[in-house]
Amino acid sequence: MNSTEQQSFSRRKWLGLASATTVAAAGSGLLGVSARADNVAVGTDKNNGTRTYNIRDFGAKGDGTTVDTAALQAAIDACHKDQGGTVLVPAGTFVIGTTELKSNVTLHIAAQGILLGSDHGKDYFAADAIPLHGDSTLEDGNTGLLFAVNAENITVEGPGMIDGHGSRFHGPNRGDPSPAGISGSHRPYHLMFYQCKHLRIRDIFLKDCAFHSMRIVQCSYAWFSGIHLRSRVISNNDGFHFISCEYMHVSNCDIQCQDDACALFGSCKFVTVTDCSFSTRWSVFRFGGGTAENITVSNCIIDVVFGCPIKLHGSPNSRFENMSFSNLIMNHVTGPISIGLGARGRRRQQNASAGGQTNAVPNMETNALSGTSTNSLPGGYAPEPTEEDLAQPTAGVIRNISFSGIRATVVKTVPAAGVRMEERLQSG
Repeated sequence: MNSTEQQSFSRRKWLGLASATTVAAAGSGLLGVSARADNVAVGTDKNNGTRTYNIRDFGAKGDGTTVDTAALQAAIDACHKDQGGTVLVPAGTFVIGTTELKSNVTLHIAAQGILLGSDHGKDYFAADAIPLHGDSTLEDGNTGLLFAVNAENITVEGPGMIDGHGSRFHGPNRGDPSPAGISGSHRPYHLMFYQCKHLRIRDIFLKDCAFHSMRIVQCSYAWFSGIHLRSRVISNNDGFHFISCEYMHVSNCDIQCQDDACALFGSCKFVTVTDCSFSTRWSVFRFGGGTAENITVSNCIIDVVFGCPIKLHGSPNSRFENMSFSNLIMNHVTGPISIGLGARGRRRQQNASAGGQTNAVPNMETNALSGTSTNSLPGGYAPEPTEEDLAQPTAGVIRNISFSGIRATVVKTVPAAGVRMEERLQSG
């Protein structure tokens, strides 16, 4: 064998030995990793948590007639079982009844996709895990079109629509049965969450709910953005209805509803509302009972409101503290601001200006106010508590509430504003 052959052989031999050593080492390593993986998580998949589950693959028809609740629920259940992902509602009209959302699931409704609430009461059921007593307004009911209990990391997003078919849930005349066969506290909300964390509702059109649109109960850490709500088919069509929630953040939403546009009941803390527009036949920011603290509302347009845009009315044990309302435009509203504690008194109409007159509400701050007085604003501070008020051990507290940069066009008569509201909503 010559030196060239020896050199070539040596190179080949060396490469062969190196390859064998590498394979053996890799094989040992792979076996080790495999053994560890078997010990830690049998049956895992690298795509878990990232898949898309098209509800048509689970049998949904989307023809506007077939009830697709079972298919939607099956897709959500499969997504949840695989550690999360996206449930896709494609183009089509999918009729559904009560459906449960679960942790780590994103419900994405495509641009031409619609979830349409069934108009048959038999397609809805109450969430028994949500109590009907023990906090403010819980007695209103516990039925949702979409709901979740004790879940986390849930997203509901558009750009598609959820249509509650709300007109089918009230009779043609007061006292008449509804076409859907259910009414009162049995009606479904668009979205209902109870004791959930990390919620995101965004870029979606919510239409004609049978009751409150977004009912958020004892939840924490939630973001609501880019929501267009148009729901004015039943007298108590609330927009947002928060009950004892913390760290709620609302931005860039347009809310057109029939009742309270953004109600905060129970004890709500750390809430921000910014860059939104509101129109309603009743109040916009409504606070009742419990403790409301560390709340800011800023840069909003309030256009045509028949009730009081800002209403703080608590019980004798309530505490409203550290709240700021700034840079608000109130156009065609009645009784811009009302603050009160204790027994609900007769509504006072003072400070209502002539129809169409524009009033600039001065910067003002209520500091360490307490007692049971009621005062309609703008125009000054709520009266200082009397000695009798302070002597009551159950007197509520209103402290560190500020109003700045608020400009209101106040109207006396509702009918003229009502015509304008209808015209606005029809064109919207």
